[in-house]
Amino acid sequence: MLKKIVQKTAILSVKKIMQNSMDNHLKIKLIDEEVVRNFNKEKSYLLYIHVPFCHTFCPYCSFHKYKYDEETATQYFKSLRIEMRKVKEEGFKFNSLYVGGGTTLINEKELIKTLELAKELFNIEDISCESDPNHIEANSLKNFQGLIKRISVGVQSFDDNILQKVSRSTKFGSSKVVQEKILAMNGILPITNIDLIFNFPTETDEILLNDLECAKNLGVNQITTYPLMSTDMTSNAITKAFNSKNNSKEYHFYNLIKESLKDYHNNNSWSFSKEETSLNDEYVTQHNEYIGIGSGAFSFINDSLYINAFDLAQYAELVDKRPHAIIATSTFELKERIQYQFLLWLFNGLVDIKKFDQTFNVSLRKILKQELYMLEKANAIQISNDNIYPTDFGKYLTLVMMKEFYSGMDKVRALFREKNVATVK
Repeated sequence: MLKKIVQKTAILSVKKIMQNSMDNHLKIKLIDEEVVRNFNKEKSYLLYIHVPFCHTFCPYCSFHKYKYDEETATQYFKSLRIEMRKVKEEGFKFNSLYVGGGTTLINEKELIKTLELAKELFNIEDISCESDPNHIEANSLKNFQGLIKRISVGVQSFDDNILQKVSRSTKFGSSKVVQEKILAMNGILPITNIDLIFNFPTETDEILLNDLECAKNLGVNQITTYPLMSTDMTSNAITKAFNSKNNSKEYHFYNLIKESLKDYHNNNSWSFSKEETSLNDEYVTQHNEYIGIGSGAFSFINDSLYINAFDLAQYAELVDKRPHAIIATSTFELKERIQYQFLLWLFNGLVDIKKFDQTFNVSLRKILKQELYMLEKANAIQISNDNIYPTDFGKYLTLVMMKEFYSGMDKVRALFREKNVATVK
């Protein structure tokens, strides 16, 4: 009983800490001038490309997106390639590329041109790309052989009732249809990942376990299990879709997931693979610094967050006239940066204290003395031989913290939606 009370208190505490941190420290400064980004020109970073187009919108999704129009999308990809060349001129090197959206494969011809340019400019080998079930037709995917190394299919659930409630059954087909599509495309590209969402309102143990069994039976390389992220932007739509408020079984469901996928390797707290790999959905956890290009893309370098223009017309204009499309920044103090990096390392399953200290030129034990004490008392971490490991409960805590982090970033998107109604049409 005492253990449950301590765990519940710890969960509530980290939620509050993350919410306060995002509210108090994420101070967005709008700018109207060119920005010079200071970075290590000897280092290779991750390049993120945002494709903000969808044919239809899902009620739980808060990502930056527009209704697809072929002419608009074609012009957008041209702007993307202009920005990519300017990033090259800026002096950046990249060893990995992640394409997110939106629906990234919504215009295959333009995407292929863009990926080919990325490989030409930066000699990138590791390219990950998201997709929905409508864009994984086997013959089409063959066009991406040699370009995309890892494809992540947003299935979300194999339960027909849930698919209907979140408006995916009509768009992408029934559970049976989606499974047939995945079986037909699996293996065409080196790594296939399935995204699942858990903790939908009205979801049961049986539904979740069936989702996991379906995913395993499809033989994909990776399975990523996201908790439902209900934010200020999506909570009303989710409640309306299910005629019910959010489920309260998140921790219980997480334990079911870990048990069901116990024979898989933990890439991080919510991603599992048959074999150990550095290619997974959470590019920010594998790369503590990255450059984002495209409308509404984020970049994080040194102590600063950079935000690209959201409005498509403004984005295209800035890319034509300036070295980049940045319209806002936010700078973080040292402790805030260390807290953020510590979360990312712990989310990945290990904090090597000596390596961490060398990487960020700090003493982790000193700067996060209070946080480490609290995590140990909550039995969330174990410290051994200068290594910090999350316990099983600690893995769930990092999942909670990452969920709150992404919810905080949604507030940034909301800020720019208020300034630009076009982004939510």
